[in-house]
Amino acid sequence: MIASFLAGGARLTPARLTAVLACCVATCALIAIVTPLCGTGLPGQGLELMSPAAIWSDDGDSTIYWRVRLPRTLAALLCGAALAGAGCAFQAVLRNPLAEPFTLGVSSGASLAAVLAIRLGLGSALGGAGVSAAAVLGAIAAVVIVWRLARVGDALPPATLILAGVTVSMFCSAASLAVQYSSDFADVSRMLRWMMGGLEWTTYATVARAAPAIAVGALTLIVLGRALNAMAAGPEAAASVGVDAGRTQTLAFGAASLLVGASIGVAGPVGFVGLIVPHALRAVVGPDHRALLPASMLIGAALVAVCDTLARMLGQWPVGIITALLGGPFFMLLLVRGKRSADLWRS
Repeated sequence: MIASFLAGGARLTPARLTAVLACCVATCALIAIVTPLCGTGLPGQGLELMSPAAIWSDDGDSTIYWRVRLPRTLAALLCGAALAGAGCAFQAVLRNPLAEPFTLGVSSGASLAAVLAIRLGLGSALGGAGVSAAAVLGAIAAVVIVWRLARVGDALPPATLILAGVTVSMFCSAASLAVQYSSDFADVSRMLRWMMGGLEWTTYATVARAAPAIAVGALTLIVLGRALNAMAAGPEAAASVGVDAGRTQTLAFGAASLLVGASIGVAGPVGFVGLIVPHALRAVVGPDHRALLPASMLIGAALVAVCDTLARMLGQWPVGIITALLGGPFFMLLLVRGKRSADLWRS
């Protein structure tokens, strides 16, 4: 009954919007409170849950909580919100359920720029800020290139855009390998570790650098919620209800690329979040982006925080490995369901 009320058909009422956001905020808040308390004890002791009282004490638990786990959790929340929001926006604008930062080349462009920054020594000279700034610029550059390649006159066909994104993604991946091949062992080690996607060395300064860009991108997409509803029906349908399709596409792509670049600058390329979360929530809260976008950001934040906690408990694994292990089967499930739907339609 709760799920049916949250989905609520096509019309988004104030009561349903409030219920959706309240559930998502409560879930995200609970995850944000619990995950920094979770860790591993001594060998053979398994899971250890830190006492809330211990975080205010003067012992080592307090230091671990405030200097290691809390900034890492905050970074995971920001990255998850950014990637899920960007994926939701891409799927709406392109009317393609498989659209997400990786398939559009945005993540690969950001990764290539960050690898170049490491190769040129910007990571050592400027700290994490140099790599983060390079990732944002790389994401924006990839979007511009894909945009120019895919544009046909004044139109931006979704199929052409996906093909352009895949092409740019493959080129950026090959260029990243070329940069790694020409680097010394120390730089290659840093590049490989970074490209796995991880939050091991996150600090409050890292969170502070990424937060403004992610906030601007997220707020822009939320404001565009009603316009994205129209865009999901196609540019012609959007124009018929007074939505400027070109302006909406530009703003949505710009905001989404800002989110992806800022996220990659913090954690490296973390895959599948932009694909998994919007799909899962669309079946629960419905297709209206006024609810779907903020819900995706909140649940995406919670998902990455949980995945990063699992990665930490497995022995400091990169969080990108955990999300990929979850996302791969989910992607295959989408393909299987799509094939079944096509077979039913033919029959």
